[in-house]
Amino acid sequence: MKLLNSGLAALAAALILSGCGEDSSSDNGDTTTEKDSTSSTTETVKIGILPDTQGGGDNVAMHPMKAVLDKEQALGVNIVIPVGDLTDHGTTGEFEQWTSIAEGYREAGIEFLPLMGNHEDSYAYSVEWIENMKHYIPDDAVHMAGAQYLNYYVVRENVLIILLKYYNLPIAFQWIKDAVNTHRDEVEHIVIASHDGLIGAKYGETREMIVEGTTGDDLLLNQWDDIRAFFARNDIIWVQGHEHMYQRSVITAPIYVDPTSWTEEEGNYRIPQYTQIASGNASYKGYEFRYGERELVQRIIQQKMNTMSNGSTAYDANASVLTFSGPRVDYESWFTEHTIKSNEDGVKELAEPDWKLLDRFSRTTNRCERVVYPNSIPEGTRPVMYLDSQYISNDCQGEDGSIARMVAGTNNTFNRLESRTRDMELTPGFSRAQSVEDLMRLSYQFLFQYNQPWTPNLNAENRVVPNGGDSNVLDIPETTMDLKEDVAMSWLASDGSTLSDILIISGTQNQTGTYSSAYGAVKDIEADAGLPGSQPDGSAKTAHSLPDSASKDWDLATAISDRYALTFDASDNLDTASATLGIMTSAGWEAVTPEGCVVEQPFDSSFLSTPPVRESLCDGSPLVGFDSDHGQRWWAVLEQDAELALISR
Repeated sequence: MKLLNSGLAALAAALILSGCGEDSSSDNGDTTTEKDSTSSTTETVKIGILPDTQGGGDNVAMHPMKAVLDKEQALGVNIVIPVGDLTDHGTTGEFEQWTSIAEGYREAGIEFLPLMGNHEDSYAYSVEWIENMKHYIPDDAVHMAGAQYLNYYVVRENVLIILLKYYNLPIAFQWIKDAVNTHRDEVEHIVIASHDGLIGAKYGETREMIVEGTTGDDLLLNQWDDIRAFFARNDIIWVQGHEHMYQRSVITAPIYVDPTSWTEEEGNYRIPQYTQIASGNASYKGYEFRYGERELVQRIIQQKMNTMSNGSTAYDANASVLTFSGPRVDYESWFTEHTIKSNEDGVKELAEPDWKLLDRFSRTTNRCERVVYPNSIPEGTRPVMYLDSQYISNDCQGEDGSIARMVAGTNNTFNRLESRTRDMELTPGFSRAQSVEDLMRLSYQFLFQYNQPWTPNLNAENRVVPNGGDSNVLDIPETTMDLKEDVAMSWLASDGSTLSDILIISGTQNQTGTYSSAYGAVKDIEADAGLPGSQPDGSAKTAHSLPDSASKDWDLATAISDRYALTFDASDNLDTASATLGIMTSAGWEAVTPEGCVVEQPFDSSFLSTPPVRESLCDGSPLVGFDSDHGQRWWAVLEQDAELALISR
């Protein structure tokens, strides 16, 4: 194989110097126990995710790789996880390209935790992968027996980070459980990174190994429920590459799994689900959205694809960062568009990337959650499967005795996207499915929601249909999907600057009314109807009128949440005469509204549209009230995610 030639070496050197980025418990061995949410650590772990960097041919996509690493370095990451497909062909020259860029960041103090994708899954493992990546995989890594440099884990502060080779989840699951149970009492967070995922966006091991799998190949099939149960109980954050599009979703556990059987004494109820993040793109290709949402087990929270085809005018480069501090995790995902198709095109738009915030969440290990559906559910739909578009919750309790509750609001601002028609195929005598009806059964058993009045599928009347021309082919018709919100109310202990524990509201401000085709082309949710058959009754989703506050922009800097209300009850030992409801701002803690503007009366849901009369000096100030009829209760009407606490007046 050829060594890196002088031209490419010069390009790598130029990229390093160019500054492209801106500074800106079951019977399966699960011995899980809940961690004490009051524990903390002073060190912050910031993990950047580097998506696929394959560049086409014997090349690495050097310009997007450099731009993403610049952005993540500017955001202060101390760890980067390249989530596979570092190269296209796994050649010596490609690894030299990749390391020529990565080495500069490594020398600057960033630790790399690389994992193998399908494009390195060849002789490159025993030759190129080990030769190049053993210098990056840290000495304290614990490797899976028989999978040296393929499956390994490290502990960084209070975070367990597990790295998996492509297609190794079913092989490594018992090892994963052992690692988690070994370290469960010393960590508060667990990140699992692999090239592909259990569900996926375009791909997914469930479709490939189970639904379209081979008869007798039952390793994943036999662990299907246990995997989702274990991940949900342990609050796993799963990050992956492979998809060349960005998607964040939540994957539900089997119906028998509850993190706790909720009682007031046991504390807050967390939904039995785990977070899956398809990290996006850092290459010279983009994939369209195939198959759509797997509604039986998946709720899509955010998604963006860009394919530079069929109306899409660019590719995306994505930079995502997970920040862990004590029991808290903050997540941000950024994107920038570019039109580079090869290294020879030059740096183009990535010379000065226009990074925009695409996705975010903040939460702690002590939280309450709601999946809030968009307000496009057809009238008369039976309210099952969390099918609720209201910002309403049960009591969520802080450890100091504070209680918060969401009491009003509707999710009218949501994103919409399309999938394209794809098919699944069986080979008689070889495939697990022995007929197209059998393939349909597996599809509804593991991926898609079967549409009945008591189990409605909001994405289609018929999610899968037999192909009219081939008795061995099953079609998954194109459809239109509306995204959900994963709304969390989390608690943090006071750091001394507040009179109460701190409440973090997250997930209300993540969508702005965008609408995109399966290829990433821009559509208008207020003017364009959805695809035929995208409603449960076989009709098309209608155009949706957004609130005036909706920007229809991918940049979350423009995002305003739908108006919602919450209550905040003080603990019994707090003197309310000297307290007020505060909000964290860039300047620190401030009163949500001026003292003279606090309304002295209980909250009424009509206040969302018709607020009570206040002094003119209160115009423009958030609506806040104090309700002495219900003890020591504040309430507020908000249009944003927020950190709230009681503070001194």
